[in-house]
Amino acid sequence: MSKILTVGEILVELVATTRGDGFREPQPLVGPFPSGAPAIFVDQVGKLGYEAAIIGRVGDDDFGHLNIARLTRDGVDISGIDVAPDEVTGCAFVRYREDGSRAFLFTMAQSATATLNLTPAATALMASCDHLHIMGTALSAPGMANVALEALRRIKARGGTLSFDPNIRPEILGAPGLRVRLLEVLDQTDIFMPSGDELFLFSERADEAGAIDDLLARGIREIVLKRGAEGASHFSVEGRHDIAALSVREVDPTGAGDSFGGTFVALRLAGVPPVAALRQANAAGALAVTRQGPMEGTSTQAALNAFLKDTFPEDAEIST
Repeated sequence: MSKILTVGEILVELVATTRGDGFREPQPLVGPFPSGAPAIFVDQVGKLGYEAAIIGRVGDDDFGHLNIARLTRDGVDISGIDVAPDEVTGCAFVRYREDGSRAFLFTMAQSATATLNLTPAATALMASCDHLHIMGTALSAPGMANVALEALRRIKARGGTLSFDPNIRPEILGAPGLRVRLLEVLDQTDIFMPSGDELFLFSERADEAGAIDDLLARGIREIVLKRGAEGASHFSVEGRHDIAALSVREVDPTGAGDSFGGTFVALRLAGVPPVAALRQANAAGALAVTRQGPMEGTSTQAALNAFLKDTFPEDAEIST
């Protein structure tokens, strides 16, 4: 089983308890919740019991130590997290609009994450890992991007593998050099995990089937298209598999795609067949939205199995 490494932002999330557009007036908040797309992904991997590690940078403050404690508790190797004295951990302030969409206010550019660089501890950690998972957000800032691409070079040179989730928010699409870095990563990707229309960022084809064909022709082994409330689809040269979304009461969707991704990647690297891994990942994404806070809904394997068994009682046993 590969040890899974990710690189990128570690932050806290504070959520407004009222609905509306933005933060132009005082709002009651809940939090702080441990967060950051790479951190949520790797926390899910660790919680499933697989070897997982993260390279990141936080301030020597309560928010940074909150994240370190959560990741450590869930089995993640945090030796690659640089704790910066006299700097602050990044924050995301989130407010839900009436239509269910979200308004974000980030302080990442002013935080310790913005100056992530390659440390001896990070270099040593790269040498212990066989698989790298990159989120598009990690490529949006030069420091994070340099570390992520160095990890990619080192792990691929040893015959390791790569999974890639574009995770592109509109706020970062215009970042200098981002498009070039995204394509560099895509060309080395084994498992590609776009959400919705992110599929078309990397193909000139306007139809889904054509875009999938383009991506598989690049040498990508597997594509997992996350469709949100419409479920997910898995594509490879062997064919296509679709899975419907599971019905749950949604409390907070932030982090669901990262929990989905962590589950799918971990299980596939452990040798679980695609359909079974997709089913488990679908359950992880569903359970994630039932808890407030992006990392609060990550799941153990026992929790996923119990949820699936309750959802599909006709199955005597859920096998991974």
